[in-house]
Amino acid sequence: MNKKNILIIPLVFIFQSCTCLFFQPSGKIFSDPASRGMKYETIKFNSPDGTPLTGLFFPAEGEVLGTVVHFHGNAQNMTAHYPCSAWLAAEGYNVFIFDYRGYGASGGKATLEGLVKDGAAALDHALKLPGASPDKIIVLGQSLGGAVAVAALAGSKTVKPAALILEGTFYSYKGVASEVFRRRWYSWPLMWLPYLAVSGKYAPSDGISGLTGPKLFIHSKKDRVVPFSQGLKLYEAAPEPKEFWETPDGHIETFCAFREIYGPGLLEYLRKNIKK
Repeated sequence: MNKKNILIIPLVFIFQSCTCLFFQPSGKIFSDPASRGMKYETIKFNSPDGTPLTGLFFPAEGEVLGTVVHFHGNAQNMTAHYPCSAWLAAEGYNVFIFDYRGYGASGGKATLEGLVKDGAAALDHALKLPGASPDKIIVLGQSLGGAVAVAALAGSKTVKPAALILEGTFYSYKGVASEVFRRRWYSWPLMWLPYLAVSGKYAPSDGISGLTGPKLFIHSKKDRVVPFSQGLKLYEAAPEPKEFWETPDGHIETFCAFREIYGPGLLEYLRKNIKK
């Protein structure tokens, strides 16, 4: 075995073992919706392999215009992410956010295949929520959650969303991992490593072409977590109908930090794409 292979083998092992690159779960409660005066229910359901999952359901005020299924990003858990979507309940939309396995109060350990199964289970469970209608399901996927949502929808035979909203989502796991090394000059020699060590399975690039419904892509050129180029590449690979919003700053902050600017636009987008 030559010296090059001796070096590559441990690097590949370390990279494959470091799930923290994509999964950064926490069991901490970051915020209780009740403290914000929000009405909600805790939902318990199971993934197809029996893993127990937990979600939060924010019922719509007044007539139910649609049901939003929120796939949150890779860090923390749903108690940190629900403010980005729960505000839609006051606008007439059910909101269902859930924790993947290994996150929050959900059981199991985070794995990519497991998260996709959990996403499929959440989509199916959303159809059972009060006021939910199969033709009025809206999927909001943020960062890693967008990638999981694309894979779950690509394999779903029951849910065809009225709208898919992807914020800060990447084109491929290999590509976004390579960008991590690209950002610092001293790690440039390792930019090739993700293409060898990271699995290409469940990549958004594979699933996006089969999602033919309305799609909204949101990304900032100043995103310091997922490069803008990755979001733009995913948008370009998607079939019509589609829209792209470029936001001023941050990673998955459009409907939190910039809600006053972009919230009205999202409501108009949903009104335009959801059947009466």
